Amino acid sequence: MSTKQIASSTLWQIGSQVTMAALSIVTVKFVAIGLSKELAGQYNTAYGFLQIFGILADFGLYAVAVREVSKVQGEERERVFGTLLTLRSIILALSLSVALIFAWIVPSWRGTPLPVGITIAALVPFFTLLAGMIRTIFQVSYHMRYVFVAEVSQRILTVLLTAVIIVMGVRESTDPHIYYLFLLFGGIGALLLFCSSYFFGKKFLPIRPHWDKALLKKSFAQAAPYGLAFLCTALYRQSDVTMIGMLRQDFAIQNAYYGFVQRAMDMAYLFPTFLLNSTLPILSERSEKGEDTREMLGKTLHIILLLGVTLFLFSFLWSRPLMQLLTTEKYLSTAAHAGSDTALQLLAFSMFFNGIILFCFYCLLTKHDWEPLVCALAFGAIVSITSNLIQIPVDGFIGAAHTSILTHVVLAMILVPITRRSMPFSYPWKFVRQWIAYAFLLWLGLILATPYLTSSLHTAVALALAGVYIGGIAWGTRIYGSLRR
Repeated sequence: MSTKQIASSTLWQIGSQVTMAALSIVTVKFVAIGLSKELAGQYNTAYGFLQIFGILADFGLYAVAVREVSKVQGEERERVFGTLLTLRSIILALSLSVALIFAWIVPSWRGTPLPVGITIAALVPFFTLLAGMIRTIFQVSYHMRYVFVAEVSQRILTVLLTAVIIVMGVRESTDPHIYYLFLLFGGIGALLLFCSSYFFGKKFLPIRPHWDKALLKKSFAQAAPYGLAFLCTALYRQSDVTMIGMLRQDFAIQNAYYGFVQRAMDMAYLFPTFLLNSTLPILSERSEKGEDTREMLGKTLHIILLLGVTLFLFSFLWSRPLMQLLTTEKYLSTAAHAGSDTALQLLAFSMFFNGIILFCFYCLLTKHDWEPLVCALAFGAIVSITSNLIQIPVDGFIGAAHTSILTHVVLAMILVPITRRSMPFSYPWKFVRQWIAYAFLLWLGLILATPYLTSSLHTAVALALAGVYIGGIAWGTRIYGSLRR
């Protein structure tokens, strides 16, 4: 596999994510327009709650599947993939069953639309995670264009269905049935994702469950450490919305402000994930052969730091216009209360450090060095839950945002030295100079443009122009040339 294939695979994934992000903005906008603040908070709480169990259901299987399936060919590849598909189905069924039981027994949620909403919204992680296992086929064969088609089609369908409700004149509805419909539309889109992924995937590999008791045990043993790691990740990254739901009487309003920002965070978290998923097959192959991977890892880290500072600067400097574009005026900060834009500005720090944490995660995954990884992430989960228990009852979603920053900084400080010892990487001064120059020029451009972001239309146009500006900075600072060598 070549650097060109990694770049192509990553670009298809980024293209998919950028397109989906644009369509998600439209969907979130429609939800913010169509539902009252209380029901919008219920909507965000439902998805935030299921995120924990969705990450648990992943159980680290995707990363393990990419690594293991890339090692074999022919009938052996079919057998390994089929076994992992069976394991994913079993864990997914168990995880979502626990989620639904929990949703219906929480005392503070009884008598609210939330349990029914969670039950409907569970269709999204169910079909998305099944499609995610099929995604392995495209990842290891470097045919990510099919993922682009499947994911974008899913989001287009969801947007169109949601748009029908808005066109019918629904505005700030307090009717729970509209809330249920919006959640159902997400499930229908996820079903399309699964069906299209299956249709494309079977061209490259037969997609059918395979029962091999010995291989199931082996796969479970390989995935279990990373399942624990993903569980810890879910706890420190996703538990805040659920804890707000359990610790605050006004959780619907709190999560109305905070939940939309978390949806944006989830999209931002995927950018470094896509790059690392594209890198993992060739990185595993070279590592198995004992080849020197320091330069490759250095380039990967360089891209992640560039992505991180880009997400940070946009979220920190343009927080208000971005949240105005994503939601409506009623979700913005006022003199009386903090709003979604304040949450986004704070969580910009988490976006930056998340890329570093993921880089360390994938390096340790490649070396099978799971003990320090799980210990570090478990400590992060403890810090997050403890801090949230203290801060959320007093400060609501602002306390949750402060907790997120604290946890991400602590984890980055712990994991970087562990990763350097386990899998050394080179980061020359040339990369440092490029990163500083890129960050400064991007900061300057965003600062100069901020006074002109007086409407959602202006912000949308500015975002498009910013893409061109970023390309110019990358060319001017010779980042392209450094990464090609």
